[in-house]
Amino acid sequence: MEEWMKPIDSGPKPGPDAEFDVIVVGGGPGGSAAASYHAMAGSKVLLLEKEIWPRDKICGDAVGGKSLSHVAELGVKPMIESTPHFRVDSIVFSSSDGSEVRVMLPEESFNRLEAGYALPRLQFDYMMFKQATEHVTSNGGSVIQGFSVTEVHVEECHDGPQITGVKGYSGRRRDSDVRSFSAPLTIGAAGYNCPVAKTITESVFKETFRDPDHFCGGYREYWSGVKGCEGSSGPIEIHFIDEVNPGYFWIFPVSEDVVNVGVGMVVSEQRKHEGVRSSLKKMQKWITNESSRFSHRFKDAKMVEGTGKGWQLPFGSPRSSPPSFQPRRGAMAGAMCVGDSASLVDPFTGEGIGNALVSAKLTAKFFDPKEHSGGFPSHLAEDYMVELWDELGNELSNSFKLQGLVKRKRLMSWFVRRASKKPRIGEILTEMIASKEAQGQLYSKWFLFKTIVLP
Repeated sequence: MEEWMKPIDSGPKPGPDAEFDVIVVGGGPGGSAAASYHAMAGSKVLLLEKEIWPRDKICGDAVGGKSLSHVAELGVKPMIESTPHFRVDSIVFSSSDGSEVRVMLPEESFNRLEAGYALPRLQFDYMMFKQATEHVTSNGGSVIQGFSVTEVHVEECHDGPQITGVKGYSGRRRDSDVRSFSAPLTIGAAGYNCPVAKTITESVFKETFRDPDHFCGGYREYWSGVKGCEGSSGPIEIHFIDEVNPGYFWIFPVSEDVVNVGVGMVVSEQRKHEGVRSSLKKMQKWITNESSRFSHRFKDAKMVEGTGKGWQLPFGSPRSSPPSFQPRRGAMAGAMCVGDSASLVDPFTGEGIGNALVSAKLTAKFFDPKEHSGGFPSHLAEDYMVELWDELGNELSNSFKLQGLVKRKRLMSWFVRRASKKPRIGEILTEMIASKEAQGQLYSKWFLFKTIVLP
């Protein structure tokens, strides 16, 4: 049996009188990283995960350069490299008219650019959670799997409402093994429907939690035998086609002969359509079975049974009239949210792990278990939200503009055609996906003129 298919021993459950410095709700990459960073900083952490390992997570499965520095800090990178994975050496882009370009990633750029590894989230999340379990328990904390949070405690304190802990149950029944836990800080890391995030936005501040213009639907399947995806290294493919716009169809190999195939589209745009385009599952079936551009690659391939699953991605795109903080409120007295729970998914690429790890590490900067033993204060919660947007705002805003560029089919097709003839443009495309520092150049008129127009 593969290591990531084995159970993880998370130790005994804490007693009803156990005290913690930090409660982390959600054991995915963001939650596992947050638990690890706080435990490494000296906090006694309680990590709560709804599922029981081994468990799957629906995703595109890319783990890029931004993520690699964090997984190295947490001791996970050697674990990744010792297990089966696909090493990305290039990116293939195509546009709606069939134009295509393949851009190679130089060896020296591997860690700088975000297209680094691709491996199933079943493996990646297992390694992140297992390492977090070791960090947390070695510092006196506890980890509970199979625990569903049903209530987030909010109390009125001297400076306003404050989250003080959570209540939930273990097992399948809501009335089985019900327990409450308290801590000065609760971190929301439970994905797009996180109860901590919903409590902050909807219950306490009466702000919008879900905006269909900033939510994306995703659908993923695993396939074997896909033509052009042989070997343990090669390209990932991103296809901006008419059927998925704004969004894209992807083909990401994750190991030898296993490929993650999926589609993603903005929810508000998807709702405008009928028939095939009204369902991501139907859309993907049409692409793999009937599309003149792609169906031949799936003729002799086979979908892995039971792997067709959908999920949602809360984009970090800037709101035109935010009620308070960008991209949405993600913290308050007693709580901070990270990753998808804080609506930090890149609106152009759909990548979320890197931003989840960035936000997870940042939460540890703002919390001190001794200084904040009486409760994490509201002014630091606001400082966290401001610094988080300062850190990620430019790239998320640029990605939102790029999402708009994809809608302009003729311009995107012309850009891809030029890229196939002029290597520097292909490099720009890769950097728009992979190097966040380079995205801003796309909006420099002089840079575009001398790169695209001049010989």
